[in-house]
Amino acid sequence: MANLNKVFLMGNLTRPPELRYTPSGTAVADLRLAVNRNYTTQGGEKREETCFLTVVVWGKQAESCGEYLDKGSPILVEGRLQTRDWETKDGQKRNVVEVVAERVQFMGRSKAPATAPGGPPEAVEAAAEAGEDEVPF
Repeated sequence: MANLNKVFLMGNLTRPPELRYTPSGTAVADLRLAVNRNYTTQGGEKREETCFLTVVVWGKQAESCGEYLDKGSPILVEGRLQTRDWETKDGQKRNVVEVVAERVQFMGRSKAPATAPGGPPEAVEAAAEAGEDEVPF
């Protein structure tokens, strides 16, 4: 049987990215994403529900997210679901489902102007995806 673990999400950040580095120096950013769903009930009433998700971004993309995104920033995420299990200090078992981003696309306003060093966020993102240290212009 074939398997597929792929998600596409579009929403807005509920807080600024939390950028940190692993002991080996790899950048990792946690994004908190709100994704809205609008629907109409059988009675004709319009409703909206919001799903809050944690998105984990690695490497150069994580650094770009930390530099250019802020609370409220609209993004498109392509990635996969991942579960993590751990045990607290008092012995309680915990688990969480997260989205591990393969690609983050900036969809709108950013906290830095488009004329910032390195070019617009989209160009910085493209260079980060290509594994380049600098933007080629």
